[in-house]
Amino acid sequence: MPGRYYEEFEVGETIEHGKRRTVSESDNQRFCDMTMNQQPLHLDAEFAADTQFGRRLVNGLYTMSLAVGLTIPETTDGTIVANLSYDNVEHPAPVFHGDTIRAQSTVTEKRETSDGERGVVTMRVEAYNQDDTLVCEFDRTVLSLKRPG
Repeated sequence: MPGRYYEEFEVGETIEHGKRRTVSESDNQRFCDMTMNQQPLHLDAEFAADTQFGRRLVNGLYTMSLAVGLTIPETTDGTIVANLSYDNVEHPAPVFHGDTIRAQSTVTEKRETSDGERGVVTMRVEAYNQDDTLVCEFDRTVLSLKRPG
């Protein structure tokens, strides 16, 4: 399904994203390797066992990136000019290997650009695990194309 053009977003609407993803140990390891984040809480089972969590946590930036990716088909697939910002990021609960993540986006603001040729849309993205526990939330602001013609 292609993304939405600026005109198709409505302030206040919540978009439930259909795709989900189960996070594997390999996902977390590769993300940490690619970003050179060697935090032992993500990678070292013995270290993590001695923390309040008792096991390794999935990298929070991976969780956020996954949440963005889950939103793309119903929001900006092929209709985006650029991501402008990610703001107010919070991780209210940890993500562990084997958790299944889903996302929803609520349109909080939209406005045309000064030239009237595009639009700026802000969405509150929320990511939940399989138990419906909120694990990540943030505001995503995008520069969106207007419908051609």
